[in-house]
Formats: sequence, C-alpha cells, structure tokens
Amino acid sequence: MPPEEPDRSAASILAFCQFARAHGLPAGVQQSLAAVEAAKSIGEVARQEFAFTLRAALTSSKHEWDLFPQLFEAFWSASRHRDKTPSGKVGKSGQDAQEHQASFQALTKESIGEGSTAEGETKSVWGASAQQRLQKMDFSNVPQDDFALMEEIAMRLFRRMSLRFSRRFKIRDLAERVDIRRTIRRSIPRGGDPIVLAFQGRKPQKRRLVIFLDISGSMNAYSLFLVRFAYALQRYFKRVDTFLFSTEVVEITEVLRTSDLREALRRLSQKAVGWAGGTKIGESLKEFNRQFGRKLLTGNSVFIILSDGWDTGEPELLAEELRRISQRVQQVVWLNPLLGLEEYEPVTRGMSAALPHVDVFAPAHNLESLVALERIL
Repeated sequence: MPPEEPDRSAASILAFCQFARAHGLPAGVQQSLAAVEAAKSIGEVARQEFAFTLRAALTSSKHEWDLFPQLFEAFWSASRHRDKTPSGKVGKSGQDAQEHQASFQALTKESIGEGSTAEGETKSVWGASAQQRLQKMDFSNVPQDDFALMEEIAMRLFRRMSLRFSRRFKIRDLAERVDIRRTIRRSIPRGGDPIVLAFQGRKPQKRRLVIFLDISGSMNAYSLFLVRFAYALQRYFKRVDTFLFSTEVVEITEVLRTSDLREALRRLSQKAVGWAGGTKIGESLKEFNRQFGRKLLTGNSVFIILSDGWDTGEPELLAEELRRISQRVQQVVWLNPLLGLEEYEPVTRGMSAALPHVDVFAPAHNLESLVALERIL
C-alpha cells in the first residue's frame, strides 16, 4: 500500500522544520522559509520529489543529508493516524502533541529501543523537551532507554563547542599599534589607499589542554561520558594531551586521535587502564609530574582535572603535587561531578587540600555543565 501523501501546507512544513530542528537538523528560520518557498515553486509533485525538495532546502552536510529521510518518514508517518475530516481529506491535527509524540517514538525506536513504561507512563519526551531534559540530567541518573539518545546529544554538543573553540583560536587579536611601513607597502598595489592595515605585535599562541581524568570506581557513572568529552576536545585541538588515572597514570592521547569514536572506544577497552579501581590522586599526580610535567606543563597550558575528589592517599601529597602544577601552568581547572548536587560540600580531605591550588572549581555532572567549560576557558 503506497504511503499517504503528506500535508504540504506552509503550516505543516514549518511544523516539520521545528520537529527536524529538535532532532538534530539545524533548520533555522531562513532554512524553514526556504523550504516553504521551495515547496510552493514545485507545485503538485510526487511524494519522493517533495521530500527531495525539502531535503535540498534544509540540509548542508552529508550527516544532515543522511539524517533527513528518517526525520521525514518519522514526522509524516503519523498522518495515517490522523482523524479524517467529513470530506474524507486528512485533517491538520498533525501539530498537536500526541502526533509529535508518535513521531518522536518512531524516530528513536532504532537508536534507543522501545522505551519501557511504568503504569502507562512513557519515559520518552518529544522534541526540544527531550534535549533539554537530557542536557540537565545527571549522568548517574540516565535511564538505560535514554542512554543512546544521551550519547548522540552529547557528541553533537561537544562537536559544536569544539568547533567554536577552533574558530576563536584562528582569529588573531589586533595589536595595539598599526605597522605604518607594512601598511604603506600593502597599499601600493591598490593605488596608495590603506585598505588593509598591518599591525605590530606577537601572534598569540594556542593553549595546550592537559586533561587528567579519574576512572576510579566512584567515577564509574561519569567516566564514559567524560571520555567522550575529552575525545571531542582532542578531535578539534592539536594541542590536547589526555590521561586516565586511578591508582596509576595511563596516557590515551594517541588512542583518541581517530576520526571514529567507536574505534577509539574499542581501542581504549583493549588497553589496561584500571577502570573502576581505587583512587590515589596525589600519587597519580606525582607520577604525571615525574614523567610528563617538564614536557607538557608550560605557561600556556591549562590543566583540567575531572574527578570527584575521593582520594585514598595522603592529602598532603595531593596538595604538594597540585601546587607544583599550578606554579607551572596558566590555569588549573577542577571539574567535579559531585558539585552538581545541592547538598555537596568539598569537605573531604583530598578535595579540601586541593582547592587552594585550583583556579576554577566547577561541576561536571551533566552535559550542560561540560559545555559551560567554553565560558570558563
């Protein structure tokens, strides 16, 4: 049986654009208006040509091009459940919440499986509400049904953040003085008009990020998402060095240098890194300082610790080693997942000893807090 024809009114097209935007397609106002105009220009055509027209108007990359058919079918497949009008035509009730809910469940069925329900209540939340909910949800509270969707949203947010970082680092800050001689030389081919100014000053250097990630047992609910966070940063920065630690230090910089996250995680799983073990932060920092400190810790480095601060070692050792690091780097940032809890206070011996040597102490319990690192840096 052929699929029913989608409603091609401007309202339905705009509703589809809103639906697509909520599920990863950057269909902004300009793209949405372009889709409406494109649909008007082609008139009455077959369903496939209509879908291709919207696809051309709303996508600008291979990822978006491949994602579009799934979104198109998920949105308009709900039309077969719509109420019929007295004339027998399909009504425009596709904008109501029930229909969008059905579309969202159809879209996410493959990626996260059938969501389990309790007492008739579904765990799925459609559209932008789902993204907002998952961005604010503590990693330790993510339901199994939402885990795959959470990963997808996480990597999309991390990629956007890293791309913004990259663009900013490519912009050179203007120096205080104009270089008159170079400006005059540049103006000669343009008839003497100083169209392009030359400035004096040193070119700013990119920061080196050193990531120190706790994978002990107490961090088990957070470490996998934080590894993805480190991967996203390293994917777009040349000067990122990543280390895992629990009772010993393991460098994973080269493991994460791949264009395929799944391949990176597969290679990481084959590496003996002491997942879910004990925690000796002070001894791990001492080992890092001894092996890598001279090479990686410079005045242009930002040292990022991702840990809950639970330490079975001596707090004096932790304080001393962190003090040495803080003296050599531009900034020490400690991201603590427990800081997202309202009742949390950094009163453990290890955390209390470390704080005097930390420049930024911030949470790392959900996607929203990790993306906030962009403002911190």
